Formats: sequence, C-alpha cells, structure tokens
Amino acid sequence: MKYYLIAGEASGDLHGSNLMHEIKAQDPEAEFRFFGGDLMAAQGGTLVKHYSQMAFMGWIKVMMNLRVISRNMRLCCSDIINFKPDAVILIDFAGFNLRIAKFAKSKGLKTIFYISPKIWAWKQNRVYKIKKYIDKMLTILPFETEFYKQFDYEVEYVGNPLNDAIANFRNEPKADFRANNALSDAPIVALLAGSRKQEISMMLPPMIEATKNLTNYQIVVAGAPGIEPNFYNQYVPTGTKIVFGQTYQLLQNAHAALVTSGTATLETALFGVPQLVCYSTLLPNFLYRLGRKLIHVKWISLVNLIIGYEAVPELVQVNFTQKDIANGLQKILNDTPERKKMIADYAHLQQIMGKPGASQQAARAVIQFTHK
Repeated sequence: MKYYLIAGEASGDLHGSNLMHEIKAQDPEAEFRFFGGDLMAAQGGTLVKHYSQMAFMGWIKVMMNLRVISRNMRLCCSDIINFKPDAVILIDFAGFNLRIAKFAKSKGLKTIFYISPKIWAWKQNRVYKIKKYIDKMLTILPFETEFYKQFDYEVEYVGNPLNDAIANFRNEPKADFRANNALSDAPIVALLAGSRKQEISMMLPPMIEATKNLTNYQIVVAGAPGIEPNFYNQYVPTGTKIVFGQTYQLLQNAHAALVTSGTATLETALFGVPQLVCYSTLLPNFLYRLGRKLIHVKWISLVNLIIGYEAVPELVQVNFTQKDIANGLQKILNDTPERKKMIADYAHLQQIMGKPGASQQAARAVIQFTHK
C-alpha cells in the first residue's frame, strides 16, 4: 500500500517515524512519501519537504509567510495527486493538515488523522471540519475519547507514542553522554526552549538569565532539529553547552529542567525529571488575559491535563520571569517536598499513560482502515 504522511513539527516527525516503522513491520510492501523530518527520512521513502521550512509560530509569522505556506500547500496537493496514495495520514499540525484533508477528501482519498489537534483546548469549532473531512481519527490522550463523544464523533484511542519512543531509546546501547559532550559530573539543568526560532528567541533568554547563578550545576541547552548552532550562539553564553540530536540522552542525565510547554513537558515527566513548564507570547498581558478566556482547559501542560491536577508548576506570561524561574528552580533542585511530590506524581502519570505499544496499535488501525 502507498501512504502519504504530513508532519509539520519536530514532535510530528518523531511520531511519524515510529508509525512508519510499525507500518513497515505489518505491511512490508509499504511505500511512503511525506512532509516531515530527518527521523521520518531514516525510515525510508521520499522526503518532499522538511518541517523546518513549514512551521511558523503565531499569527504575525503566519501572516508574514502566507506565500510560503500557500506554496507548500500547492506542492503538497500536487504531490499527493501524482503519488496516488491509498491513504493520506495527517499528523497533528492542524492548520495545514485540515486544509489538505479537505483537498484529499475531494479527490476521493482516504484520510486518517493521527494525533488529534488540541481542539479540546481551543478552536472547538474545528470538530465540524474533522467530522466532514477525516475518515478515521486516532487519538493519543485518554480524555479525547469523551471530548469527541460530545459531538457524536467516534475516535480510536491507540495509546501514547511517547511511551514507544522512550522505551525504544532505553533499549538502545548507551554512549557516554557526559564524556562525548565534555560535561562534568555536576548535576545538569536542562533547558528545552522549543523547536521553532521565534519560540526559542522568546523562551531561551529568560531561562539563561535565571540559571546563570547556579554555580553547583551545569546548564545544557537542547538544540532543536533543523535549527543551526549559530542561531543559539546569540542567546547562549560562552561555556554553556548546546547538544543537538540528544534530547533523550540529556533528559536521562538531567537533574531538573526548564521546558517550554508542548510535547517536551510530557517527555520530561516520563523520564522522571522534575521540571518547570514555561510559556510566553508576544502579546501584551491584557490581550493574553483576554485570549486565555477563550481557552477551554485549566492548564497548558500535557502533564497536568492528563493527570488532572497541577503536578508541575506552570510559569506562564506574567509569571515567566527570571525571578519566578529562579524561585521555582530552588523548590525542585534540592531534596524538597515539592521535588518528592513531583516524582511521585510522575509515577501516577505513567500508570495513566499505560505501557508501550501505541505506534503498533496505530499502524494496525491504519492498515485495517486502508484495506477496507
């Protein structure tokens, strides 16, 4: 069977690669073309467009790059037609992918959405587009099944692929992370500032400032795939390490972390690393407060949303300051009640998440649906 996959971000590249691996295991004749990244390319097939040329954060950046987005969309549509896939698999990245779903559906192609857009948080009206243009929705968060039931739309929960990715990593032979990156034996504070340039430019400087006086720790920045090292050098002082392509190795060795809200917060929790969840926007505070009223969830981090209470502190907008970060770190760096409770909450989170096997289950659902 022929599959066309579209992932527009680093997390989508990760989940897409695991899905492709499992599809190949169950369908040895599988052919792939895709918008994605290096991890998906490593699974074989043809990479048409790298996600680093697609991801634009915030409406200002989107407006500034409308021509690029339109060009990417036209390329994607024409390439789908030329490839003639048996199914189009859309991985998160809702703004782009729902438009592609509409096009694919108009051409009589089967559409599968893997990893639901976060419409339970905002833009809930997108559920009507999903019902109209998506033939099969595969979800990775337990509470999404009940959300979609409100709209009389049946979805299939397949588990969370992060469990698979982390289990696979733990089964791999381990290199000496510290020695290979010239790191000392001092405890590591990891900085995960996001995967897009605009995001990094907002999040990383306050993180750096808040950690510069941690004399007994070493600060290590996780470099995002597709972002050149020189981009980080304008924010990172001499002597602070930046590691690329080693985020899981970094988390496995980290004592604590500052993490930009997103998939990385859940990854950090599954590695058992105490963290502060950070997020800020370019909006003035009054506009942010107004926009926050449109959000339908109490928390922004996946950890808190899944577990159902505030297991990890969220430093958002006005609370994302050098002082707040520094104070929050002091509560999780040492052997404090806050640190112990967070680690215990992580164990509860893992119980909710369940065991690995999500990518395998998702692949089985894709193949079964495609063969109908």
